[in-house]
Amino acid sequence: MPKKLLVIGYVWPEPNTTAAGCRMQQLLNAFLELGYRITFASTAVKTEYSLDLKPCGIRETTIALNHSSFDDFVKQLAPDLVMFDRFMVEEQFGWRVAEFAPNAVRILNTEDLHGLRKAREEAHKKDVRFKLLDWKNHPVTLRELASMYRCDLSLIISTFEMRILREHIKFPAELLFHLPFMVEVSKNHKDTLPTFAERNDFVSIGNGKHAPNVDAIKLLKQEIWPHIRKKLPEAQLRVYGAYLPQQIKEMHHPKSGFFIDGWIENADLVLENSRILLAPLRFGAGIKGKLLDGMKTGTPTVTTTIGAEGMYGDQHWNGVISDNWNDFANAAVKLYQNKLEWERAQKNGFALLESNYNKTKSTKQFKDLLDNLIYDLKNHRTENFVGRLLQHQTLTSSKYMAKWIEEKNKKV
Repeated sequence: MPKKLLVIGYVWPEPNTTAAGCRMQQLLNAFLELGYRITFASTAVKTEYSLDLKPCGIRETTIALNHSSFDDFVKQLAPDLVMFDRFMVEEQFGWRVAEFAPNAVRILNTEDLHGLRKAREEAHKKDVRFKLLDWKNHPVTLRELASMYRCDLSLIISTFEMRILREHIKFPAELLFHLPFMVEVSKNHKDTLPTFAERNDFVSIGNGKHAPNVDAIKLLKQEIWPHIRKKLPEAQLRVYGAYLPQQIKEMHHPKSGFFIDGWIENADLVLENSRILLAPLRFGAGIKGKLLDGMKTGTPTVTTTIGAEGMYGDQHWNGVISDNWNDFANAAVKLYQNKLEWERAQKNGFALLESNYNKTKSTKQFKDLLDNLIYDLKNHRTENFVGRLLQHQTLTSSKYMAKWIEEKNKKV
């Protein structure tokens, strides 16, 4: 009989607008390949970009926050695994799952370390240098780590985040699993991509709800693009992304080759026909889906240390990494004009995909880990003493807070 998986989503997946949506789609596909029967539940409202999961054989259901109807739902479903999409969802539903589906393996899909992202953003706003101590002391980090301890396993997408969790927090290795984006790139696909000569112009992609993307577009407009355009007066930069704010839309300026084109359904097609992807990211966390898409479509990238963080290890990047904006612009121009360097960068990207983001290898490792976890769940939880302690304390506080809110809502 197939195992049952319940995914509690922070939002409904939007793979055509966000890297998080792509990540969720990849995870769901992996579980489907492993034979799981999946139910996806969320308190969120669907948008025009939300993926229809039903054709994939995934059951969709809407759930209520702070409502006992979820208790009956999860008890009747009796899942073998429950995956929380981000720590905030585990805070909301973790105690209910622990009480009404106690034998289900609890997995946290972190997406990225939210405390790290918030601490970096705050340091950027204050114009001060970020330190890892800022992350360790951030209140979001404390909430996030408590959530990770309460779960049986947390999925970590970045090698950098794995390292700081192990080295700076001493977080137990047995509660973590490094699972990056999972990509398939066939030789036939690589051979049919447009060549250097067949591509033109620069591209930048980013969801407008994500603060680092908005900051990067502003940087391109004010600091980087004028320098590139001066050296390449015929070049154009096309900026794509869903939910772009009005201040970004107003940057549209065709005369200077700066185009704000908004959401595009097929981002891969745009990337395949662009020569260089620009991503001057100054803060953020996790790994960047747009940069992985650049590798997949054979498009070299000019980005920052933050942009490439946790993505390439000791291998060569598929382009250039620079945190100085003059150097960034000069590197973009040089890569745009130099066919040999461009082709070398493209090959580096394909090598990174094969070694670090191989779907077949990652899926097998994930399957073996899940099988062992399900088989030895009791001992696994016994060894996680901090998790049991937090589960006991948090369950009590969250449970009665949720029940208080539920009673309060009844009177409204």
